[in-house]
Amino acid sequence: MAVYATWKLSYDKLGSSAKTLLEMFSFLHHEGITEEIFKRASLSPYTLNDMDLQIQVNKLLSDIGKEDSKWNSLLFLKLIGDIKSYSLIEFDEKNQFYSIHPLVQHWSAWTLNQKQNDLQKCVLGIIGISISWNINIDDYKYRHNVVQHISSCIRVFKPQEIDALIANNIAYAYWGKGQWKEAAALEVVVMEKAKYALGEEHPDTFTSISNLALTYWYMGHWKEAEALQVVVMEKRKHLLGEAHPHTLTSMSNLALTYQDMGQWKEAEALQVVEMEKRKHLLGDEHPDTLTSMSNLALTYWNMGQWKKAEALQVVVMEKSKHLLGEEHPHTLTSMSNLALIYQDMGQWKEAEALQLVEMKKRKHLLGEEHPHTLTSMSNLALTYQDMGQWKKAEALQVVVMEKSKHLLGEEHPHTLTSMSNLALTYWNMGQWKKAEALQVVEMEKSKHLLGEEHPDTLTSMSNLALTYQDMGQWKEAEALQVVVIEKSKHLLGEEHPDTLTSISNLALTYQDMGQWREAEALQVVVMEKSKHLLGEKHPDTLKTMSNLAATYSKQDRWKEAEALQVVVMEKSKHVLGEEHPYTLTRMSNLAATYSKQDRWKEAEALQVVVMEKSKYILGEEHPYTLTRMSNLAATYSKQDRWKEAEGLQVVVMEKKQSTY
Repeated sequence: MAVYATWKLSYDKLGSSAKTLLEMFSFLHHEGITEEIFKRASLSPYTLNDMDLQIQVNKLLSDIGKEDSKWNSLLFLKLIGDIKSYSLIEFDEKNQFYSIHPLVQHWSAWTLNQKQNDLQKCVLGIIGISISWNINIDDYKYRHNVVQHISSCIRVFKPQEIDALIANNIAYAYWGKGQWKEAAALEVVVMEKAKYALGEEHPDTFTSISNLALTYWYMGHWKEAEALQVVVMEKRKHLLGEAHPHTLTSMSNLALTYQDMGQWKEAEALQVVEMEKRKHLLGDEHPDTLTSMSNLALTYWNMGQWKKAEALQVVVMEKSKHLLGEEHPHTLTSMSNLALIYQDMGQWKEAEALQLVEMKKRKHLLGEEHPHTLTSMSNLALTYQDMGQWKKAEALQVVVMEKSKHLLGEEHPHTLTSMSNLALTYWNMGQWKKAEALQVVEMEKSKHLLGEEHPDTLTSMSNLALTYQDMGQWKEAEALQVVVIEKSKHLLGEEHPDTLTSISNLALTYQDMGQWREAEALQVVVMEKSKHLLGEKHPDTLKTMSNLAATYSKQDRWKEAEALQVVVMEKSKHVLGEEHPYTLTRMSNLAATYSKQDRWKEAEALQVVVMEKSKYILGEEHPYTLTRMSNLAATYSKQDRWKEAEGLQVVVMEKKQSTY
């Protein structure tokens, strides 16, 4: 108690304003306290719904530096100096923040007695009005850093005790940090208060419902999101009419939820209506019209209709450049979306060219640490993965992961995604121990942060299982995959594309374990459901047929394998094009089946085409090109054409040595 007495003597010597500031520090996190919190609150345009609380907040801020619509930094620093002179707080020169010992915090809060709850509510109010919804990097960093103070201050209050404006802003800060459960709890309160104060059909009520639905969407609670979005859309249609911009926005939000639910036909139907109405209402070149076109392109992309997606996205990008300028965020997003379509079309050079431009412009406009810049770097790295340039991919992904950890924290969903992407690169490089280490961490953090049934958690489990597959740890892979299938069925439904992918992955594990009957049974189910759900020409359907053909091959059922592979190859040529990497892989698979049947001439004919196209499309040093050269060399050997075989094998050896 002697130390408490010393603090009491020091406290009594402080002026009233310095005492107030010290007391406010008592309810913040003990580290990371900055002048910025109080300055932002003082300059904030927000007015609280609770006017009594607003008056108290203004009085507190006026005591420490607020002067009408300005901030007196000199007064604040003088008060800080007074408190520091008694060693009640410290200043971290390196990180430029103040800290207060937890015991001093506890003692200071204890001295308030009956005033503690009121002052703590005021401090939470100060934090709430300090939060801006702007998207620049400074505001983003501020929201990220202030969450620790929110968590320290909010814990004594029930959500319904918090002013609606404070709850809304704090939810946004939680949302940006990926703490969606905390955001949702507050958004429910905001919604209910809006219903009570404004009525169920007020525009602000609809906005609060839409915000909650978006949070549910990020949580993977798509049914809950859909239910809310349907209500908003129908009420807006009734109140505002079908062509009102707000109605169209609600249709767009619902369509994006249908996308994630794998209900692409429903998404497409809504998006076509929305796009046409926006064209009629706003014109072909309005930014909102372009956004609706881009969203429809994304649905076509998911449906495997890449040519349709490309056509729309090219229009969006060109119009955005003309209307908004080449450096506008919407233009850069359209470039990014088009690049992703090119990725799936196997046009990696085109994807890379767009992504390099986008990344450089985002660095210039937003800075190297902005989340949008990091996303552009991550997308470029994925293109390098596809191009077999794994060192380039790794270099970018390490930077993205480290910057994400620093900016967002180690448990933010974007950080976990960056870990997953880097692990995938290690997996491609055959560095499975490195991949496994990252994936285990990512999976455990996803379980903790998002829950065991969140789609992102299931993806992380599935990725780890694929690594176990390649490591020959098939029992571990199988155990994870069985869990993923059951949870996917429960969460997404038996026919959701992600559920079908998880079943397909388990079948591949059974393949590796030599349990071909079990693999075949699963693959037949997946193939038939894919045909029904996606159509016979969808890239995912063709992939399931190719996997089943591989299982037939493993059982020496060459005729059945060949029959499927011919169909897959022809459909791939028609849907994807003769030079798409997937088409070349399927030609290569059919050639392998011919080889197994000693049909060397037929195998050779395909392999020559595949090799030449691989050289042209992928480059002579791409791993796939080298594999295909080796396959052709083996076919020459089987025909006793030793010189031709040797020539190819020497080239492969030299290129591997120079590359690796």
